[in-house]
Amino acid sequence: MASFAEIFDRLTGDRRATIDTVVAAPTPLQPIDLTHDPQVAEVLDLAVRVGEVLLASGTAAMDTAEQVQFIAATYGLAQTDVDVTYNSIRVSAYRGPTLPPASTMRNVNYRSMDFTRLAAVDRLTRRIRRDMITPKEAHEALTALITAPHPYNRWVATFAWSGMAASVSVLLGGDVLVASVAFLTTAVIDRVNRVLNRIGLPFFFQQVVGGLIAATPASMLYTFREQLGIEIRPSQIIAAGVIVLLSGLSLVGSVEDAITGAPVTAAARFFEVVMMTGGIIAGVAISLRLTGALGSTLPPTNVEIIGLARVPILVLAGAFTALFYALACYAERRALSAAWLSGAAGALVYAIALHTVTGPVLSSAMAATVVGFAGGLMARRALTPPLVIAIAGIAPLLPGLSIYRGLYALLNNDVVIGVSSLLSAFGIGCSLAAGVTLGEWIARTLRRPRILRRTGSLRRPVLIRRRRPNNRSNEAA
Repeated sequence: MASFAEIFDRLTGDRRATIDTVVAAPTPLQPIDLTHDPQVAEVLDLAVRVGEVLLASGTAAMDTAEQVQFIAATYGLAQTDVDVTYNSIRVSAYRGPTLPPASTMRNVNYRSMDFTRLAAVDRLTRRIRRDMITPKEAHEALTALITAPHPYNRWVATFAWSGMAASVSVLLGGDVLVASVAFLTTAVIDRVNRVLNRIGLPFFFQQVVGGLIAATPASMLYTFREQLGIEIRPSQIIAAGVIVLLSGLSLVGSVEDAITGAPVTAAARFFEVVMMTGGIIAGVAISLRLTGALGSTLPPTNVEIIGLARVPILVLAGAFTALFYALACYAERRALSAAWLSGAAGALVYAIALHTVTGPVLSSAMAATVVGFAGGLMARRALTPPLVIAIAGIAPLLPGLSIYRGLYALLNNDVVIGVSSLLSAFGIGCSLAAGVTLGEWIARTLRRPRILRRTGSLRRPVLIRRRRPNNRSNEAA
């Protein structure tokens, strides 16, 4: 009897993700003339440009290399070596014993969290496989989608970042006042950093400015709470700002690279994450020192653990946090609902695990595994790259509060609590990234096509030998 997934596929067509179809079956080929250097160079340039978009969006190095090889093999370059290292892609193609290998390299000099562009490149890869378009047509389509403007106005992204901060503050137990302050503070962070980015200020210092802005309003409101007649917990506002700043870092990609066998890229990405997080901490520390010099004092950072009675609020806040994050990164409309469900699932699993499992690290890992698994399946149904759903789904679980607790303790000479809190934040971040990687692997394994499960080693050369029997460059690798 056919499973529900098989029945769904029959009704809606093939809904496998691109990364699944890359390894699923022999690639339909339209081989180019391997002795014609301009044609070979055109194909290699197309392959590395596709890889550039993937790598800039935070895709893991191994997945990027897989799709670069896939593009090259589609046009007859079946034997290629791809080396992806942090911000560069090198490709060398074997053309036979009598021809020199062709090679190219491209540096990735930007980081773009434009999920619409990532999805468009994903669809272009499927189109190259399905329709066998010429390299020239593929180049034109790729140039058009790379140079296209963002699908939403920049103010929509600012609103989304602010909405994400407000949702996170509710997730941490904040009320309407806390959510409103977090919303306005994050809007200021986004607009200021946009100006700083335009004038070319390094991203590290943008993070410092972001941390400075995130902490200052909270501490000032707490100082004058009696005059204003309000009750406020500044830790909730500061932690919300920290989480928004952390969400733009490639934590998932760095850990996934380490797990899947790309240690050089993993080390470089992880060092970047550590440096950018250090920038946030430095900004918050500067703000606390400045406000302290003006007589402002902050309360202890303890925030009560959310009880099971608050699970509905927790789930809704997590869902909207993921939704706003996906919107801020220009995700397509059909991906927004999947991100909403992914955030809700992660928050629900985390709340339950926190009351049944000791410690937030293991609870975060369990929630992230569910997010990676469910997000992978939902992404395949929505024809959206799994990375979009996974990163949005774990955004509510980022350890902003642990980072702030550790920093506050260190500034007050409580070294033991400070170091333990920062190590806890480190452990939570790694468990989130590892859990997402495991969940996506499970989803990919379950969705593996039956033809691949039967053979396990089906490769492109079956079709290549039939088309070009005299060309050794098209034989099996």
